[in-house]
Amino acid sequence: MLRPPPQLRVSEWAERHRILGSRASSEPGPWRTGRTPYLREVMDALSAVHPARRVVFMKGAQVGATEAGNNWLGYILHHVPAPMLAVQPTTELAKRFSDQRIDPLVEETPAIRERVAPARSRDSGNRQLSKEFPGGQLVMTGANSAVGLRSMSARFLFLDEIDAYPGDVEGEGDPIALAEARARTFGWRRKMLLVSTPTIAGLSRIEREYLATDQRRFFVPCPHCGHGQHLRFERLVWDEGAPDTARYLCEACDQAIGEQHKAAMLSAGEWRATAEPTDPHAIGFHISALYSPPGWMPWSEIARLWLAAQGDDRAIKTFRNTVLGETWQEAGEAPDWQRFYDRRERWPVGSVPLGGLLLTAGVDVQRDRLEASIWAWGQDRQSWLVEHRVLVGNPFEAAVWEELRRLLGETWRHASGHRLPVAMAAIDSGDGMTTAEVYSFVRRAGAGCAIAVKGQDGLRAAVGQPAATEVRRNGRKLGGLKVWPVGSSFLKAETYGWLKLDRPTEESGDPFPAGFVHLPIHAAGEEFCRQLTAEQLVARAGRNGFRRLEWVKTRERNEALDCRVYARAAAAALGMDGWGEGRWARMADALSLPADEPSSAAAQASSAAAPPTRPRAWLAPRGGWLR
Repeated sequence: MLRPPPQLRVSEWAERHRILGSRASSEPGPWRTGRTPYLREVMDALSAVHPARRVVFMKGAQVGATEAGNNWLGYILHHVPAPMLAVQPTTELAKRFSDQRIDPLVEETPAIRERVAPARSRDSGNRQLSKEFPGGQLVMTGANSAVGLRSMSARFLFLDEIDAYPGDVEGEGDPIALAEARARTFGWRRKMLLVSTPTIAGLSRIEREYLATDQRRFFVPCPHCGHGQHLRFERLVWDEGAPDTARYLCEACDQAIGEQHKAAMLSAGEWRATAEPTDPHAIGFHISALYSPPGWMPWSEIARLWLAAQGDDRAIKTFRNTVLGETWQEAGEAPDWQRFYDRRERWPVGSVPLGGLLLTAGVDVQRDRLEASIWAWGQDRQSWLVEHRVLVGNPFEAAVWEELRRLLGETWRHASGHRLPVAMAAIDSGDGMTTAEVYSFVRRAGAGCAIAVKGQDGLRAAVGQPAATEVRRNGRKLGGLKVWPVGSSFLKAETYGWLKLDRPTEESGDPFPAGFVHLPIHAAGEEFCRQLTAEQLVARAGRNGFRRLEWVKTRERNEALDCRVYARAAAAALGMDGWGEGRWARMADALSLPADEPSSAAAQASSAAAPPTRPRAWLAPRGGWLR
């Protein structure tokens, strides 16, 4: 009586049939899953009898992921014949994958060799990017080839190093989506493996895929106390300057675990889900080189690589991506808003603390309102938020601009008792719809009172050289105006760096660090603090596949951040970044005078702040400088 062959799992098939040759492996001979026990569950999830349709493997180097994928290919070729598509980042890499991985797999594994004809003739079915076998075909292609991605229907998809895929394939869309469309006709029987080392947080494809799964991690027991834990780089320690002393500290008993314990720990390890999947048919695995079996990448080598990377952000990024299998946060990542929300300070509403010697305003223009932040600046570029106001009104009507005129004409009480005016206001003119309205207001105010600014992400400075432009309104020429380019990306990164600074403790008596951002409880509520960190610097892939850094919103409202950037640009336009201790000392001295003549003292302080050629109209009393 004829019976169908037993339905094997991938790991079982590999143990029975896979032979590793010296051409493609440093450890030739029969495959042993016990060498890398953490791969068993990954491979078995790819078995035909497993219900998962989408298997995600985010990993570091030297963990055997490539060979696990090759075992799956061999399993399909021999045990579950069906059409299969294997995708590499480029067609060139697909050819290399065929020559260096698939050909040895076929030639050195007898069970497969007998099913794939030798490449001796044009009609053998064995070509560089296509391997035919009874019941199926393996096609290899690059993610940069739209033709290759839609060349056939496939029950199985092997998508390798997906973080290196282009963002768009020849104008036809995302390569993963194009490949996945090839498998839809197979319904519930389809299966896809997505493998990659990750790249940049917010851009990484493998991270996005992994976060949609149950996020499994490999837990191993401590040889001392038995506590199960997944290995984290933060627990790897070594003596200063001696990476060969590297050992792992158990998170439960804090005992040192040596490299000699690793094999037994891996054998006793287990995968545990750490999240609820958003896709019920997806399972995900994450593992780092800390799990690399004995003889591959020891902990001492990981410590050595980390030490060698210090001082070089690119090297540290490579280490985190390829060794730890973690994404890299680009410079300028948003700080934790809760952290600086919790360290807010108290000072009287509408007042300027003692260190604030110069006031500037940043104004953001929206379609139904203006938002303005008043910031005080002091020596070493410390800053204090004085006030943030929302001026509701149509920017195409005069009323809201009149309200802004009154706001910028106010003065604020300094801790010395004097009153300070706004030395300069910077108003966003980047919105083409309202540009003429901004220009008109700035012209009426005068160049010494307000400036029109426009963001320029490529500018690696706070402000650039202002450029003359012609002002038109309703088709009529109103005259000339200078528009200041603002290094928006530069200033956002600067602000985020300053927001991350730690506040000194009262016990230490240390001064606030340079650039420290002071926020008052009365003006910086939760919404303001969230808006201040509402953008994230990420790398984006353009249509041509090249990646570039770009600030993107993480939430809808970001006016507090924009107003801060413009106020900072106003201070830079005044020349604040070039002021020495003498200039700041003169401003402080002016405010130390008796406060019985507030406008006079404020004028002296402001005079010390102003460039010599700047008109003095902005020194006038409250409400008197705009006509």
